[in-house]
Amino acid sequence: MKAPTPQLSIETDRLQDILKFLRKSHRYYMDVMVPNLAASLERLTAPCSQHQRQVILDLFNAYKAELTTHFSYEENVAFPYVEAMLSGERSGQYSIGEYEQNHSNIQEKLDQLKTLITNALPKECRQEDAQQALYCVYALEMDLQKHTFIEDTVLVPAASQLEEKVEPVRSGSEELSSREKEILICVAKGMLNKEIADKLNLSIYTVITHRKNITRKIGIKTVAGLTVYALLNNLIDMNTIE
Repeated sequence: MKAPTPQLSIETDRLQDILKFLRKSHRYYMDVMVPNLAASLERLTAPCSQHQRQVILDLFNAYKAELTTHFSYEENVAFPYVEAMLSGERSGQYSIGEYEQNHSNIQEKLDQLKTLITNALPKECRQEDAQQALYCVYALEMDLQKHTFIEDTVLVPAASQLEEKVEPVRSGSEELSSREKEILICVAKGMLNKEIADKLNLSIYTVITHRKNITRKIGIKTVAGLTVYALLNNLIDMNTIE
């Protein structure tokens, strides 16, 4: 039986507006603030050697990719889950606790950029260009901290309240899906989450969620146990195990 639509508190009544704000902020970061930082780094590193430029730009590109993955997880997994609960439906295969575990403010690479700009630039770089680049870094950092604060203090607590009110809807079948079998095979072959994500063209967060579902369905957590399961169910051949 479908759970009745819960009577929501004032905080959760406004949760849809919070989700809209967070999505708009993602677009602003990726369409305005990140390109501004990229342009400032291009100007800053113009006098540098190719190697020096590449060190800084590679770090920036790694940060941008990490930020893109982070936002993609929020928009394709976490936010739709909350919106479904607002409609009175809840997946039995996900919880806001997983969002908290995967949630990160992507700070480390931004700190490395600040250190490079502050302490490790060659003398050919102009001081005014360095100041502009630092301004862009700090502006992005401060905005992301506010973004994370809203998620941690509003989104997660409100979603947790919803989970208490909306009964999870579970599938009647506990068989592994085709995708879960693919991931189980990769795990049994000794592949790490990042390697599985790259092989199957998935985000690492999606791989983690699938692995949790596999564990929930078959009750096995260890890689050794999952490997034995895959062997017994003819998903892999002994010769394929490294």
